[in-house]
Amino acid sequence: MTVGRETSGEEISRPRHGRSGWLTGERITAVHGLFYRPEGRAGEPEAVEFVLSTGQSVLLTCASGRTLRITSGSWPGLPAWCVPAGQWQFAPLSRLPPPPYGGAWTVIGTQESRDEHGEVREAVIRCENGDFVVTGGDTVAICFAPR
Repeated sequence: MTVGRETSGEEISRPRHGRSGWLTGERITAVHGLFYRPEGRAGEPEAVEFVLSTGQSVLLTCASGRTLRITSGSWPGLPAWCVPAGQWQFAPLSRLPPPPYGGAWTVIGTQESRDEHGEVREAVIRCENGDFVVTGGDTVAICFAPR
């Protein structure tokens, strides 16, 4: 599956607009928060990266107007906009459960809530065991709602 273009950080090339299947069938092996921490880690991440079993990844980043930008990721590398790189770090998200037995969450669908300008405010990645809910704001909020 082609999740994005060859250059990380570009918009996902697979159609997403209103389609619930843009990640369907993919297996998520890890979810990492991307934190800007010149003085140590605290608070919410600036972005979350979903690592897929194919080795590709999907990055959801806070954008203007409390929206999300969804792009291809560059796991395990940092996105190009993380400057200076030494003040950014990926870290586990303690409020998320570990992957289920078998080592990955299988995506069964996605859903996006949009604002009046068509920008994504919230993305829900539905998996067999529960849903990842990612919301844009000053930072990115993420939770897992088990089924």
